[in-house]
This record gives sequence, structure tokens and C-alpha cells, in this order.
Amino acid sequence: MAEIIQKDGTWAFDGDAVRLTPGRDKNVSLFRRTLGELVVPLGALAGVSFEQGRKAGRLRLRLREGADPMLHATGGRLTELNDPYQLLVDSDRYGVAEYFVDEVRNALLLDGVSADPVTEYLLPGPAVPLSVSAGDGTVSFDGELVRLEWNWKTEDAKAAAGPRTLTLADIVSVEWLPAAGLENGCLRFTVRDAPTKAPPKLDPNAVDLWGFKKDPLMALVAAAVQARLPHPSAAAEDAPRTVRPEPAEQPAPGGEDDHDALLRRLRELGELHRTGVLTDEEFTMAKQAVLKRM
Repeated sequence: MAEIIQKDGTWAFDGDAVRLTPGRDKNVSLFRRTLGELVVPLGALAGVSFEQGRKAGRLRLRLREGADPMLHATGGRLTELNDPYQLLVDSDRYGVAEYFVDEVRNALLLDGVSADPVTEYLLPGPAVPLSVSAGDGTVSFDGELVRLEWNWKTEDAKAAAGPRTLTLADIVSVEWLPAAGLENGCLRFTVRDAPTKAPPKLDPNAVDLWGFKKDPLMALVAAAVQARLPHPSAAAEDAPRTVRPEPAEQPAPGGEDDHDALLRRLRELGELHRTGVLTDEEFTMAKQAVLKRM
């Protein structure tokens, strides 16, 4: 048995699985607290590492490709703060962290676990039922049906279609994207026989996300749905290939177009704050992030 207890969380290895329990420290993210404890079977691991730093180190688990529906649904876009497969380690616990790594690596070697991709999910995904409210809507999933409901922040053209209910048979794929810079994020469902190129704010099968505290919780819904869809190794042969468009060229920082975009973003944030969508704290943080780019 190898165990390391930190404010960020507790990792325990019993020879068969690594149990990851989030800590109760105030700095542990809402996403990790909501996700709760994860049990990662040894066969799902591709490796483990420990990186030392001056004040703190970091333990990292690397999973085999295709083992975790959450990693597939999020495409590796979770931040370090929200990544359940990382653990901050205080400098006085470096010896324990190194022992933990040795124990896991020895078990991987003795069991002959391959680092190759897998053809079925080895983790179950988040528990259902789930319901998350963020951005311009609420998404609920009971294991069979996805329901999307809109709020007063939803664009009129999108809200006019009313709530949506999707069965798993309707859904081809699901994707969660975080907000980045001036670009909003989204939770988007690709629906069979109903492809769309509309932006998330107009897409009735997507929730538009603006980069606030509860946005990562939508990744839990994405992971729970993904866990019940065909594994990507099986779906790859049947699903049509899609080509992701190249991102639009961004103007050079400080350019006129960039400056205008930042001003528009400030006006949008001000309106969201004025109407009560953003708290004082959220507005201040978002405004400072934009001002740093000007």
C-alpha cells in the first residue's frame, strides 16, 4: 500500500488501482470536488511521473489512450487546476511521492501492462443523473436522455426552438470546449442527420459558455454521455471523417482590430455585470484579464 496525503488531495495505491480523492482545501477546484473520488485500475495506466519544484512538486498519472471517457470528451483541455490526474506535493513530502511512483511503476512492470491504446473504456465516467447550469442553459442527463433548457441569457433565435431532448441514439458525438481569450467555450452535441455549422450561441444542440466558474462542470455531462456512446476505436470506422477548420488568423496584439475586439468584450462584460449575470468579483477578474491584453 502506497499513500500520499496532501491539501490538494489523497492518492492511494493498493496494487490493483489508484484511488484519487480530492482534498477539502479551499483551493481545490469546484470541478474536482464535484467529480469526487476516482478509482483508476492499474490496466488503465500508461505511466506515472513526479516533477520537483522549488516550493512544490507535481505527481502526474498518464492514462492509456481511450481508457477514460472524460479525457476523450474534453480533449485534454482541462486546466491543471481541474485535472484530477495531477496532485500538488509539498516539498517535505518529495520522498513519499517518489516512493509512490516507484510502487506504481513496479506494479505496471510486474503485471506487464502495455501503454498502448485500449478499445474499451476502463473508467465508468461521472455518475448520473447529472444536471449543470452554466452559460446560456441547463443540461440534464439521466443515463439515457439529454435535456437542454434555455435561460433568459439565451439568444432569442435559439430560445424560440424551446427545450431539447436527445436520446443517446440521436447523438453522434459530444465535445466540451473551454472559453479561451476572447472566444467563448461550449458543450456541443453532434446530432445524427442534423449537422450544424452555427456558432454555439445559435446552435440548439449546444450550450454557449463564457469562461466562468461553473463552465468546467459541463465537462462532467460530456464525459457521462461519452461513456455511453460507442468507444472511439469502434466508432472511427463508421463515423464520417470531419475536418476541423483552421482557426481564423488573429490580429497582432495591439493592432486596431484587436483593440476593437477587446473594447467590445469590455462592453459585453459590463452589460453582463449590470444585468446581474456576473458577480462583482467575477466582473473584476474578467475585466482585469481583458485589460492586461490591451
